[in-house]
Amino acid sequence: MPIAALRDACRPSSEIASNIAYHSRYSPHFSPLKFDPEQAFYAAAESVRDRLIQSWNETFLHFHKADPKQTYYLSMEYLQGRALSNAIGNLGIRDAYADALTKLGHQLEKVAEQEKDAALGNGGLGRLASCFLDSMATLNLPAWGYGLRYRYGLFKQKISKEGQEELAEDWLEKFSPWEVVRHDIVFPIRFFGHVEVSPTGSRKWVGGEVIQALAYDVPIPGYKTKNTISLRLWEAKASAEDFNLFQFNDGQYDSAAQLHSKAQQICAVLYPGDATEDGKILRLKQQFFLCSASLQDIIFRFKERRDGKGAWQWSNFPDKVAVQLNDTHPTLAIPELMRLLMDDEGLGWDEAWDITSRTIAYTNHTVLPEALEKWSQSIMAKLLPRHLEIIKEIDKRFIAMVMSGSTGMESKIATMRILDDSNPQKPVVRMANLCVVSSHKVNGVAQLHSDILKSELFADYVSIWPTKFQNKTNGITPRRWLRFCNPDLSDIISKWLKTDEWITNLDILTGLRQFADNEELHAEWASAKMASKYRLAQYVLQVTGVTIDPNSLFDIQVKRIHEYKRQLLNILGAVYRYKKLKEMSIEERKKTTPRTIMLGGKAFATYTNAKRIVKLVNDVGAAVNNDPDVNSYLKVVFVPNYNVSVAEMLIPGSELSQHISTAGMEASGTSNMKFSLNGCLIIGTLDGANVEIREEIGEENFFLFGAKADEVPRLRKEREAGLFKTDPRFEEAKLYIRSGVFGSYDYNPLLDSLEGNSGYGRGDYFLVGHDFPSYMDAQARVDEAYKDRKRWLKMSILSTAGSGKFSSDRTIAQYANEIWGIKPCPAP
Repeated sequence: MPIAALRDACRPSSEIASNIAYHSRYSPHFSPLKFDPEQAFYAAAESVRDRLIQSWNETFLHFHKADPKQTYYLSMEYLQGRALSNAIGNLGIRDAYADALTKLGHQLEKVAEQEKDAALGNGGLGRLASCFLDSMATLNLPAWGYGLRYRYGLFKQKISKEGQEELAEDWLEKFSPWEVVRHDIVFPIRFFGHVEVSPTGSRKWVGGEVIQALAYDVPIPGYKTKNTISLRLWEAKASAEDFNLFQFNDGQYDSAAQLHSKAQQICAVLYPGDATEDGKILRLKQQFFLCSASLQDIIFRFKERRDGKGAWQWSNFPDKVAVQLNDTHPTLAIPELMRLLMDDEGLGWDEAWDITSRTIAYTNHTVLPEALEKWSQSIMAKLLPRHLEIIKEIDKRFIAMVMSGSTGMESKIATMRILDDSNPQKPVVRMANLCVVSSHKVNGVAQLHSDILKSELFADYVSIWPTKFQNKTNGITPRRWLRFCNPDLSDIISKWLKTDEWITNLDILTGLRQFADNEELHAEWASAKMASKYRLAQYVLQVTGVTIDPNSLFDIQVKRIHEYKRQLLNILGAVYRYKKLKEMSIEERKKTTPRTIMLGGKAFATYTNAKRIVKLVNDVGAAVNNDPDVNSYLKVVFVPNYNVSVAEMLIPGSELSQHISTAGMEASGTSNMKFSLNGCLIIGTLDGANVEIREEIGEENFFLFGAKADEVPRLRKEREAGLFKTDPRFEEAKLYIRSGVFGSYDYNPLLDSLEGNSGYGRGDYFLVGHDFPSYMDAQARVDEAYKDRKRWLKMSILSTAGSGKFSSDRTIAQYANEIWGIKPCPAP
């Protein structure tokens, strides 16, 4: 729209339209001669931010005056998704902004699509953290999130004939309209250097290099509440004093800005490659940067709120501060808090340890050995010498405590202690052990996962601290994951329940059970689902060029690509289905259930087998989708660059979702909750939160297959010993791939990893071969169930009706009551 027309449109407009127009003129980021959808997005976002800043400031001021105990959530990842639609939804002003943008010549949906997802995370860990922030704000809890402001994210995924390619994320290529830089919130972060010991015995970390941590705040509004909390992101920078003007003028350009370059590296990307020592140092720098900046900020705020209140004691710190570590990445918060209390504040060891252990709690998210971080002691001694000293002292005191107080534990100390010196050439620090020893609470994220932690991974610690370990089954925010991403279905739910209070009390969804056989609801439910499927089909065509049939069964698996999540099992099943279709007559094919199989997710750049799986999915899709004999009955699509916004398109349109990890290996999963909430049925193993989802929605509404967690160790041993005979269908699918029908790419290394008795790979460690026949039988049950539309719709309704437990509001309320000890603090 030309700027003159924009001015005319604004004269009779509402206050909101006027405010958007104001930002288009006086917060200029683009040429004043146009007002395209992209410019409309930035103007609308800044208009919404105006509203948020007012409630944001008032919330902060209220917390400052009321001085409640506050939670600080430390996470290396946050997957926020688009903020505009979420903000106006939570504020209850979506219709007002839609009308205002219409007056300005734009549609809200097209404007919202201009926003790029903030590239601050990778998978479920980051999305969980974002759901938690939404619930903290909605429940009026005094809480903040802390993270890093990654310039280029993990990577943007591009799919070519060669498979996955990684490109830098461009979410900050222009700017983010949501963040507010806090130039007055800057903390020094030291690396390297050495420890000085004074004549009195006190220790001080000095020397090395010092980088500045600058705060950027992102507002997190609660749903229909005034409270707006913060996600504080740290950016690394060097000061002007660190730029050597003499060297620059002498032509030594790189040397002149050396510290500036090092600072930029810290927040450049999420999870930089760590195959080299420099890569490992950079990753450890990232983790310490987050922990040190956040703790300095927390201590600053604690002191600030004590000003003018008379005498106060450090022993009160845990009464005002709760720090939650989201997995092992922020573990360095433990020795850093000890260092700050002892070296900067002058406390003794015992008092500092009491404060630290009463302040910090730890959430474990995995039982995978490679994800339980271990850091080289030599690298830590080089980068963080004072912290290694503190960790060694914690380890020493822990050993002494065990030896003096627990009989019969001597033989277990070697595996329980924090320092692992079993390999003298490569001694390491076990970060998970440090968390368990130092935290006042340790929790798993699904009942099965928590049981495994207590009975296997941390069993020896349980015998010492039986009350330390808890379960907090994960949850998702029903605002983003049903109300906003699936408005058609949401309106139907509210109509039949005669209330929309389910949006903040998801247990109310159980009321749908009484209507599960109602034909009128069935018709409305099917209509809403079909509308979402048509939208998804248009999106798939737009991003992949593949036409898919909305009348086929939409079968979706989207998550991080990993062997334990078994996308390989999915695609092997698709290969077998394709082969059987090819062998059928035309009449036989007509009797089958048409299916569109969609996969998506990112494979880590150095994870070779995961990238081979992505390549295989695309090669199978290319063959199947271009085969006129079968492409009316089967399509296989890889949806590129999976992120929150893509999920918001895929999940409402899904009918079957695959959550098929090897039992005992998925801590929880939250995408399974999102799919179930949207009336999608699940085919899955008894793993993670699948166990509880199946209990809540009913066994008859869940397509179960595969080995149970307690059977897996025995089955692995049998596989290794050559006692397992694979199903002929499994061998047939592998042979079909090896035949070259899907192209000339060499898939033998990937398929060889499934050969348990041949010495290749890890001997089918993830039991793809064992579970394949059970998986195919379950898929046959899916085909039959889908043909009975009345039965399928009832199952879909009951899936939504049974999803109440999986609200992040419930999860966060449990954290607040049972771990953090914090209460709601609504801004007046």
